[in-house]
Amino acid sequence: MLVIGIAGGSGSGKTTVVRALTEQLNEKVVVLPQDSYYKDSSHLPLEERQKVNFDHPSSIDFQLLVDQLAQLKEGKTIEQPVYSYLTCSRSKTETVTVTPAEVIIIEGILIFTCAELREQMDIKIFVDADDDDRLMRIMVRDIEERGRDMEAVMSRYSKVVKPMYLQFIEPSKRYADIIIPQGGHNKVAIEIIAATIEKALHKKNA
Repeated sequence: MLVIGIAGGSGSGKTTVVRALTEQLNEKVVVLPQDSYYKDSSHLPLEERQKVNFDHPSSIDFQLLVDQLAQLKEGKTIEQPVYSYLTCSRSKTETVTVTPAEVIIIEGILIFTCAELREQMDIKIFVDADDDDRLMRIMVRDIEERGRDMEAVMSRYSKVVKPMYLQFIEPSKRYADIIIPQGGHNKVAIEIIAATIEKALHKKNA
């Protein structure tokens, strides 16, 4: 079993990289998105929930993520939580059943900020992208998927996303074994990484 961490700023193209690697790897792959592990805020009034800083490490239930990753590595099945950005809460009734696989990919903006999580990763990848490109992707995503308007997106970017990127995410790049420039559009890098993963997996299983 190989555990791969894929980090990078919001809108950098992490999801594109994960999708491309999943398609290229012949082995079964499971993905643990950091976004599923946001702490539940359902006990707060909706107005307070909407003020949650999703780009700060304290917003993530890292202990649950670490515990569930350890269970997968032990060959156990887990029930991954389901988190809604629209309600800013974790589902009380719905989970996603995840079974162990040869390759486990953990994906998220803050995953390299947790030392205990980093220690369980065999390969750490940071997806780098131009700030303007990331902003454009954030705008499209937040308007289409999260119900925000242009003003709200720009306000959040300037007050939260950019400062948190500079404080936590960009510095975590130093933990990466591999840095992918040009985000998810770098097909050559993705092909090389897929080949590297396959080689490391075969070596580990030998």
